[in-house]
Amino acid sequence: MSAKANSLKEEGNKHFQDGDYKTAEMLYGKAIQQDSQNPKLFTNRAMTRLRLQSWEPCIDDCLRSIALDKTNNMKGYYYLAQAQLALHHPNEALNSAMTAYHECLKTNNSSTRNVSQLVLQAKKEKWEAKERERIRRRSALLAELEEELRRKMGMELRKVDIMCEGQEETSDAREEREEVEDTWRRKIEELRSVFAIADAGLQDREVPDYMIDNISFSVMHDPVMTKNGRSYERSTILEHLRRSSTDPLTRDPLTTADLRPNLALKQACAEFLEKNGWAVDY
Repeated sequence: MSAKANSLKEEGNKHFQDGDYKTAEMLYGKAIQQDSQNPKLFTNRAMTRLRLQSWEPCIDDCLRSIALDKTNNMKGYYYLAQAQLALHHPNEALNSAMTAYHECLKTNNSSTRNVSQLVLQAKKEKWEAKERERIRRRSALLAELEEELRRKMGMELRKVDIMCEGQEETSDAREEREEVEDTWRRKIEELRSVFAIADAGLQDREVPDYMIDNISFSVMHDPVMTKNGRSYERSTILEHLRRSSTDPLTRDPLTTADLRPNLALKQACAEFLEKNGWAVDY
């Protein structure tokens, strides 16, 4: 980095720390003009644009930074995922967050837990988007089925009217009409009950104990197993091991070398979260 670009970046850092994000953004921009091949300058400005909620410009900076450095750019993918989530693009955000997460694991980055939480948030929002579509389709289907039942009720009532046409309305005719209306209204109520029961089943929300991390008490998405068979969320056990060299439950000696991926549990958690995005906030 040129001396001029570095000076502008350091000045931008000071304004960022003071909460003056607009000035910081301007100074990072000037630094980029001095050195447009430095990926870190783009991630600096992207971070500032996140604070300013300038989502599209933030994404542009992240992509330019990643284009300059694809293999060692955790921050670029991390900021990109946050901006994509803000714009309600959960599928793209999940891909970006997962890339940032794997970059954290390669370097044992202290931000691993924060990135892990972003992965879960992206999974939740992906599920919520699917749930909104399900509810929209459910409402449309219920309306369509109700309309069909009402159409059939109308056809039967017209048959009754045709049979009574040219005659004075009698109590028998009124009773027959009322019976037809009552029969079809019961069918409509039964239809609504079926949909309500289905929705109640979807709201029966409980996370299996074996999917819960015993440190954060949240659902796991990347579980690892210790040598005694206990499973923890990777990011939380790594954070614990930075402070202590023992298993948090058994107090037995434990190092990162003792951890192994629990692939079966990881698959089970992934399938559960795919269908139950609400579990992120469990």
